[in-house]
Amino acid sequence: MEAITNLVSMINGVVWGTPMLVMILGVGLFLTFGLRLMPILKLGTGFKLLWSGRIPDKDKRMKGEISPFNALMTSLSATIGTGNIAGVATAIFIGGPGALFWMWCTALVGMATKFAEAVLAVKYREVDDNGNHVGGPMYYIKNGLGAKWAWLGTAFALFGSLAGFGIGNTVQANSVADALSSNFGVPTWITGVVLMVLVGAVLMGGIKRIADVAGKLVPMMTVFYLAAGVAVLVVYASEIPAAIELILHSAFNPVAAQGGFAGAAVWAAIRFGVARGVFSNEAGLGSAPIAHAAAQTNNPVAQGLVAMLGTFIDTLIVCSITGLAIIVSGAWTSGENGAALTSFAFSHAFPMGNYVVAIALSIFAFTTILGWSFYCEKCVQFLFGIKAIKPFRILWTIVVPLGAVSSLEFIWLLADTLNAMMAIPNLIALALLSPVVFALTREYFLKKRQADMASQQAK
Repeated sequence: MEAITNLVSMINGVVWGTPMLVMILGVGLFLTFGLRLMPILKLGTGFKLLWSGRIPDKDKRMKGEISPFNALMTSLSATIGTGNIAGVATAIFIGGPGALFWMWCTALVGMATKFAEAVLAVKYREVDDNGNHVGGPMYYIKNGLGAKWAWLGTAFALFGSLAGFGIGNTVQANSVADALSSNFGVPTWITGVVLMVLVGAVLMGGIKRIADVAGKLVPMMTVFYLAAGVAVLVVYASEIPAAIELILHSAFNPVAAQGGFAGAAVWAAIRFGVARGVFSNEAGLGSAPIAHAAAQTNNPVAQGLVAMLGTFIDTLIVCSITGLAIIVSGAWTSGENGAALTSFAFSHAFPMGNYVVAIALSIFAFTTILGWSFYCEKCVQFLFGIKAIKPFRILWTIVVPLGAVSSLEFIWLLADTLNAMMAIPNLIALALLSPVVFALTREYFLKKRQADMASQQAK
């Protein structure tokens, strides 16, 4: 087992090394400038489309199974989770406050990546034998790049189906069990059984039930967690300017050891800021477009504008609140790591702050299990057909309590490695299919301008 762990660790160091970080940021920058900064400039348009797309189209004028709003909530259910609470804390613990700056940079270019993923997912989606729309990297590789690239789509589906059981299932269940055990004294096996029942009840209803649950839980819990985070910032309001200065300075300069912080080089800030940023918002990973492919829309670009909000909300809002709370409270020098570091920051700002973090982490991790179940299911369906859906759902549900009661150091390592290996086929496809994204985007905004001009002339 030790030999296997060392082998996976070596592979992890390679796939999350400099080439991967360059590829993620490089593809993101290429798409950002290829789109002429559109994702950043059209944020307002994205929020308008999100608001107008919150009501399902019951008349079936739009192709798809779930509303654009619920497609984003399903995507966010998988991304807002341990990465926003434990992942940010780990990045700061290892890379220092400057890691938060590199998370921001990753998110800014990641918006273009997420936009392109959703555009291609809707453009190249298919209808399966059950009459449901399916899509994602495996489909836009197969239908967009042709037969000679089909192996790349299969590789993505294989990595995705395996990674999901780690990062999207057992790891999340373990996080919930640990949070409830350490804060409320709930035995881990009870948490595992309850989670299994809840997950099973939702999963058997398919994407529509997952989307309905995500559409209600995700906004509610996000607002709850953000309110608590803002409360921390209000308590330490006088420290915010110094914290911002520290983040910017640490992004380009090494940080000396102080308190329980061991010190960090600039490279550590960059590496862990980018890696934890991708872990949190999943831009470039290829997971989110699987959810957006099921959205009720007749225009790929419209869904892309909604999809890119996921990265903005996840990293530039939720992760920023967590990171700033850790820094302004001084908790980053405490020596704590992961979710314990975030809990330490919140509990120092107000009584029972650690309970707020525990509840938020539990709900976020639960919705992550639901979101990733859909991603993993579609990867399995791509590999084995719709006959594999029910056995997969049963297996996914059974694995949940195992994760709650197990030690998962190796699973964390393996899942993190497989996540990176998912990103490689997806990033290659995004680069090769970028002309399609650029052409569809130009056409969409040209028609929109023409429609606006016609409307003004009619008035």
